[in-house]
Amino acid sequence: MINLKGVDSTIHRNTKFAIPKNSNLLPDPGKEKPLSSTFDNQLIELESVDSTNNYAMARIHAGMATDGLVCLTREQWAGRGQRGKSWFSEPGQNLTMSLVIKPSPLKLTQQFLFSAAVSLGILDLLKEISAGIWTVKWPNDIYWNDRKAAGILIESVIQGINWSFAVIGIGMNLNQEQFPDDLPNAISLKQITGEDYKPVEIARRLVPCIQKRIHALRENPEQALPEYNRFLYKKDQLLAITKGNEKMITCITGVDAMGYLITDLGSFAPGEVQWVVDG
Repeated sequence: MINLKGVDSTIHRNTKFAIPKNSNLLPDPGKEKPLSSTFDNQLIELESVDSTNNYAMARIHAGMATDGLVCLTREQWAGRGQRGKSWFSEPGQNLTMSLVIKPSPLKLTQQFLFSAAVSLGILDLLKEISAGIWTVKWPNDIYWNDRKAAGILIESVIQGINWSFAVIGIGMNLNQEQFPDDLPNAISLKQITGEDYKPVEIARRLVPCIQKRIHALRENPEQALPEYNRFLYKKDQLLAITKGNEKMITCITGVDAMGYLITDLGSFAPGEVQWVVDG
């Protein structure tokens, strides 16, 4: 399972170009494919890598990435999350991938709307696969009922004032059935449906869903946020949050276009407060 050991995922980490220390910068020659617009020709499959986001960022730096590039690995041994938290995934059992997108003409001020569109694209696929209550736990964890099924980590490459690339890291629990004790609310698609899933086939279905949502965002930027709020986990419900050592009971009313959580106690930036719920 890909699961952030903490209560939320980062929305965007803005980065400058830097080659990470990675023994698997380039795929095996037999797995390198000519770049084109099709999924299969944009897919790089790796056996093991530190982080698919690191790998995709290195490809960008080397001038070897285009819009639609998909980096997928069987094993990710140093996945990254917010504020130094780690990711956990049983090798070969889940979807561990990064999708490279050129956000233009979207602006830097629309980074959260971009994140919302990605979340909605994932929901589109999951609602096709299984019934149940699918929601987005602010800012971008994907929940089935009260269980976490997927997480997102988006990192942006910014050159001057230009938003050059977004690297969308996605972890989705597919076939794993045993999880660490500190991830008590994790769930996989196999636990939901009883079926086994192939990561590449899920990626093949997922990427067009995300691309369609991003295209819709470019065409109508006002549409994504209301729909994101419609699928917001625990919306209009009381729940406990913490800010530092202070615990508060609040009602979530929505999320604004900049990604701030709106509650009856005020607005909070991502990472400013923590949820007092499992996961």
